[in-house]
Amino acid sequence: MLRRVIGAPQHYDWGDPTFIPELFQLPSNSQPWAEMWFGTHPSAPSRLDTADGPLLSDNIGEMTMLVKVLACTSPLSLQTHPTRQQAERGFARENATGIPLTDPKRVYKDSSDKPEILIALTEFEALCGFDTIEASIERLQQFGWREEADVLDQNGIDGYLLWAFDQRTSPSMNAVPGWMQRLSDAYPTDRALRVAPLLHHIVLQPGQAISLPAGNLHAYLHGAGIEVMASSDNVVRAGFTSKHVDVAELLRIVDTSPLEQPISPTTVNGHWTEYSSPSSAFSVASTTWEHLQSIEASSAHRFFFGPMGNDAHPDMTWLPAGESHSVTTVPGTHNVAWMFTQN
Repeated sequence: MLRRVIGAPQHYDWGDPTFIPELFQLPSNSQPWAEMWFGTHPSAPSRLDTADGPLLSDNIGEMTMLVKVLACTSPLSLQTHPTRQQAERGFARENATGIPLTDPKRVYKDSSDKPEILIALTEFEALCGFDTIEASIERLQQFGWREEADVLDQNGIDGYLLWAFDQRTSPSMNAVPGWMQRLSDAYPTDRALRVAPLLHHIVLQPGQAISLPAGNLHAYLHGAGIEVMASSDNVVRAGFTSKHVDVAELLRIVDTSPLEQPISPTTVNGHWTEYSSPSSAFSVASTTWEHLQSIEASSAHRFFFGPMGNDAHPDMTWLPAGESHSVTTVPGTHNVAWMFTQN
């Protein structure tokens, strides 16, 4: 039986006050709505059927996958995520030193890795992965940042990062593009400003995605999307945030190798578009509701996001492993249906 999953909202300063409440037909209450979590993570567990319904975890157990709808009107932190081995070591280390899980300075909240994929629901602007040294030097020179270009040329990315995070003055913004100026306006003294130009600046169109494996340095700048990830809350930040940053830990785990293709490739399988996943733990696919007559979950739990039947607004729904469900769709509708599978 297909059951409705009730998400757990997260209200952060960078959130959009209208996108998520309008999507789920909820009162905005003049709050910034940053994320809606769908899963069993203890920080924000989902319920079934109604807001007062049973916990999803009581029916499915602890999920290894977490789905979020995210909407940001201002930049999120410059961040990366650990491998499982790094997370296990970091979690044990912070436990041994007695840092409470609720301490804002806690970096490792659990022992899991956190590979992610983000699929754009609107035009979505982000920084994702390192560009080549040659392209980054050219970009720095275009900004008029000659010293930065020389440091990168002489020391490579790793050496440049050590130098950049040690600077006490802000770089000139006289010749930077709009996205860089907006970062500077939001965080005028942030040391991460010198790091941002080394990353791919991308603008995703709806349906396009970026894959974020362990070590990928990234920052979301503006837009709404769906995130699918391992069920973890391990985030190592280095800038563009009022939250705790740990530059030393980020430099220890970040992957500075150039990312050739920041936009995640897709393959077509019948009416389904399948996204390249950064993890074997979950998979993501999309189609249009007009192509759906039935949905099924063979040996794995599946979650579907989109308008169900004659109801035009989208819901997150859960189909237990081994079950199927007939779908009623509105003739001629082209609304996108998303399928998330916990492998």
